[in-house]
Amino acid sequence: MSREKEEKITETKDELFLDHALRPSKWDEYIGQNNIKNNLHILLTAAKERNHQPEHILFYGPPGLGKTTLAHLISKEIGGNMKITSGPAIEKVGDLASILTNLSSGDILFVDEIHRLNKTIEEILYPAMESGTLDIIIGKGPSARTIQLELPPFTLISATTRIAMMSSPLRSRFSGGTFRLEFYKNEEIADIIKRSASILGIEIKEETALEIAKRSRFTPRTANFLLKRCRDFAQVNKEDLNKEAVDKTLLLLGIDELGLNESDRSVLSTIIEKFKGGPVGLNTLAAALSEEQATIEEVNEPYLIQLGLLDRTPRGRIVTEKGYQHMNIKYPENKN
Repeated sequence: MSREKEEKITETKDELFLDHALRPSKWDEYIGQNNIKNNLHILLTAAKERNHQPEHILFYGPPGLGKTTLAHLISKEIGGNMKITSGPAIEKVGDLASILTNLSSGDILFVDEIHRLNKTIEEILYPAMESGTLDIIIGKGPSARTIQLELPPFTLISATTRIAMMSSPLRSRFSGGTFRLEFYKNEEIADIIKRSASILGIEIKEETALEIAKRSRFTPRTANFLLKRCRDFAQVNKEDLNKEAVDKTLLLLGIDELGLNESDRSVLSTIIEKFKGGPVGLNTLAAALSEEQATIEEVNEPYLIQLGLLDRTPRGRIVTEKGYQHMNIKYPENKN
């Protein structure tokens, strides 16, 4: 391998290491979600004092808010190894059996997007969660028999962005606690940005961090992405990372002062221009935008509603007066 290729591989590894380092490794470094942290502190401390394995835990909420990070912190807190998988990755009963039988006492099994778990596999998971046993059926027909295997004590930590798609029996088995992660405040996002900047070796002022935070959709993952893009822009153009550089970077990315991207603005402009501000049904709106309904409903709408730019009513979607103002379009008098 040439020296140049070796240097490129090293740089890539260093970048991946830095990205991984942005994830908090201590509870004190985890900013926000204070109510969840306080509840987890009691749960984990009580389990440790009783010398028991912590009960199963479910985290849910929009993507990018820190569900996986909390699982890592719990694993470090109890000193157990964490095995990571996801709902779609467990395709067969044998896949789950292999994962469970390879766990050691005190381990944590983290299942991301658990709402996509096959219902047949769920049935095998129930006794594993409740009584620590794995029931395996060998053979078919009259000659079939069940073997019951004892599993070591473990904690299942699951995460989902769509808790409503989880079956009721599965939800009910998370006796340790079901916690909803909330969107972050801009001040909390700014603190996360300053911490990430320090790890990445970037000098950043309070006002610059807050400017990035305002456009980060209340989400740490988005904030870290924008911080790295602003760093790249400042580096390439030999500029300081200040508010002006942030404005230029986000203009290049098509992100406006509220954090809306081209797709978000298309939703608003389409409703205003083609449907007189609404109401308009999701099917019709998706057809007008040539976009999937799920994308509009899960990606665009939550943030637009959070900002008060869009209302979702029984009759359909309506752009609010604030939405008109943001799009620099006069709000119709007959809307009042």
